Amino acid sequence: MGLIKAAAGAIGSTLKDQWKEAIRCEDLGNDLLMIKKTTPTGVITNKSTIIVGPGQCAVIYDNGRVIDATAEEGVYEFDTSSSPSFFAGDFGKTFKEMWERFTYNGATSKEQAVFYFNTKEILDNKFGTAAPIPFQDWAHPIPNQMTNTITPMRVQIKCFGKYTFKISNPAIFMQELSGTANMYTKDKVIEQIRAEVIAVFQNLVNELGSAKYKVPALEMPSQTDEIRQMMDEMVFDEPVKKRGLSIVAFVVESVTLDDESAKKIDQYELSSNSYMQQGKLVDAYADAVQSAAENSNGAMNGFMGIGMMNMSTNGMVGGAATGPWNGQNTENSRVDMSEKLEETRETPKEENSMEEWDCECGVRNVGKFCRICGKPKKVEKRCSNCNTVNSDDSKFCRECGTKLD
Repeated sequence: MGLIKAAAGAIGSTLKDQWKEAIRCEDLGNDLLMIKKTTPTGVITNKSTIIVGPGQCAVIYDNGRVIDATAEEGVYEFDTSSSPSFFAGDFGKTFKEMWERFTYNGATSKEQAVFYFNTKEILDNKFGTAAPIPFQDWAHPIPNQMTNTITPMRVQIKCFGKYTFKISNPAIFMQELSGTANMYTKDKVIEQIRAEVIAVFQNLVNELGSAKYKVPALEMPSQTDEIRQMMDEMVFDEPVKKRGLSIVAFVVESVTLDDESAKKIDQYELSSNSYMQQGKLVDAYADAVQSAAENSNGAMNGFMGIGMMNMSTNGMVGGAATGPWNGQNTENSRVDMSEKLEETRETPKEENSMEEWDCECGVRNVGKFCRICGKPKKVEKRCSNCNTVNSDDSKFCRECGTKLD
């Protein structure tokens, strides 16, 4: 038994009288993945007409086994005297192996039917990460002065987008999912696909934030090509392929930060802007000092101007241009400045012997104040009676009530 493809124009001539008895399937749409079609008697008679539309694959089923299949659109004649033709296009090898041995849990069915599979791309499937994913954001690097390196800011992100999939192997899909059901819709499998897609996507997100790729968190939606390439390298849809499906397209539409991460980035950018402004003032002072020192005729006037400039900026650079020149001549100023520079070089930094601590803005520091946002180091108070750790502003222990030092 098998299918014989009708010649061109047969619909309007030879098969015209059989048109009403033909087995056919309307468009399957975007939600229907498989549907069973048969005759009122459950038997496909010899010389019956079977019509296959675009984006469809027809599987001929007879008493518990697949006897023929085709994914090529057209009109076919069912001939009980012929051998299977397997006009299956891309699925030819698949259906030939399936025909040789095909059962459903050892049970056989006493019926004949045509199973139509939707081989079009199934669109508009949304995904989203239920919980925030840890991510290393290289768009906000944090310098480490101790090691002279930078590290990415650690944030928590949520990703949202869409993907498409299609039936890539109708034989496996029939064996693993649909079986001989009368109808199989995508809502029966979409949650499982989504869960497997997100599980692998989380690993991919971790890779995007690695030192190899350094993709900024909020720029991830623009990295469609890179993401797709990585998916192919990681065989992203391997769990889905085991069910006869494959992911066709995957797009990250938006990335959001959790509240704590958004706050950290706001503090980072605010601090960065402040330091950039101070850096420009320091450069201006340095240029002014150099110009004043080179001006042999009006050196004192130049230094006096620097002092007035410093007063107008409210000491933003820590009085770098005030003390050395007040009430002294130029030569003494140069000597004093040299001595101060030597003292600075010789005096060991106390910071190096201090314990490191992490600020709320995500920066590691030594000393009493954060070098980025200026917040003071929080000091915990430990109770001498019950050893409970209390906040730095506590006066009495929150457990036993003992007065804290």
